[in-house]
Amino acid sequence: MSGSHDTHSKPFEISHRSVLAIAIPMTLAYISTPLLGLVDTAVVGQFGSPALIGGLAVGSVIISLVFTTFNFLRSGTTGLVAQAVGSEDEKEKQAVLFRALAIAMVAGLAMALISPLLLWLGLYFMNPTEAVSEATGTYFLIRMLSGPFALGNYVILGWLIGINRSSLALLVQLLLNGTNIVFSIYLGLILEWQIEGVAIATVIGEVITFLAGLAICWKLLDRSVTPSRQRILEAVAWKRLVNLNADIMIRSFALLFAFAYFTAQGSGFGEVTLAANAVLMQFFLIAGYFLDGLATAAEQICGRAIGAKYKQGFWKGFKLTTLWNFIMALVCSLVFLIAGPALIDLMSTSEAVRMTANTYLLWAALIPLSGVLAFQLDGVFIGATWSRDMSIMMLVSLALYILFWQILREPLDNHGLWLALHAFLIFRGITLGIRVMPNVRKTFV
Repeated sequence: MSGSHDTHSKPFEISHRSVLAIAIPMTLAYISTPLLGLVDTAVVGQFGSPALIGGLAVGSVIISLVFTTFNFLRSGTTGLVAQAVGSEDEKEKQAVLFRALAIAMVAGLAMALISPLLLWLGLYFMNPTEAVSEATGTYFLIRMLSGPFALGNYVILGWLIGINRSSLALLVQLLLNGTNIVFSIYLGLILEWQIEGVAIATVIGEVITFLAGLAICWKLLDRSVTPSRQRILEAVAWKRLVNLNADIMIRSFALLFAFAYFTAQGSGFGEVTLAANAVLMQFFLIAGYFLDGLATAAEQICGRAIGAKYKQGFWKGFKLTTLWNFIMALVCSLVFLIAGPALIDLMSTSEAVRMTANTYLLWAALIPLSGVLAFQLDGVFIGATWSRDMSIMMLVSLALYILFWQILREPLDNHGLWLALHAFLIFRGITLGIRVMPNVRKTFV
């Protein structure tokens, strides 16, 4: 690993085209997910029962919390596999898949077994009405049967991104959401199974996608070079995987908490402001799908460059993905500034909510620019498996965010809340940025 080594150590092509070849399919894959939620809500909404819609909404929130805990199975797998691809270690590339699938199966079964407890906890904290609670229970307990398959699909998606097969990853995601939508309409609406039909449709979608995904992965494996059982069970590799996953889990939870905290603090300004903030947060979620697509490109390219000990490639991938992410953030902000009032009108029919949302529109429109560096560096750090720094800097930024809000609460009200959220995202970008050079020096010895 000498200094002269990195210029000719397993170079691979890194260009604008190779960045977009990963980013575009992944953006499309991420965008297809909210469409599913829209269809499920529309199907359940046809039965004219507010309790059913409420049950679906509450159930989806609890499900999201449970499954987000295991989101590391996607990103952690991508980072480790990309590095194995870079170092041309076929055995490790396969071993990572088997290890991650083992975690997915065990965790998924455990989740299904304790789902009544998870449901009780979720309902305790959300505290919905009795009718909504009943609908939530029906939806949640059926959905949780898909646990092992849903987590297995995270692994398959992460593995395909890691080996730079983004178009196949998109195909898997479209199969998941497509089968889900078709069965949701058929079972929920045509057979009139209502919320049970929507939940069963999701389970069917996850199972079909998991089996198809396994078949795709099996076809892509070089079976002349399979890792031994000893290699798969290697203690050092498991320790690395568990540490990486724990750090990503801490980061995901802290991020969830930051947004939940934003909503909770906003509720103190009354129903209208709370609703306006919720409408405007949709802008950030939409921008997030685009920024995540490019962050995924950073994961794959930077991870692969580290595996190949290709320092020039790392910096080239870093610069190109950062450039495109800033372009994307700027486009999102401009679209929100120009089309914001029309989008607000589309999302709410209440005149009071529309007026309030327009008051804070500028804050929401600028949020992609405040968050772009955080999204981008998350991708780099996950691909490079510099996860400890990522979780520590997230917790530091979260503490600064809460402190900032306490200072701004009195003089600025809801404007102060938005400003604190911007500060949180900027802090994350800066704190991660400070750690890039020390990590590069340590990684490329």
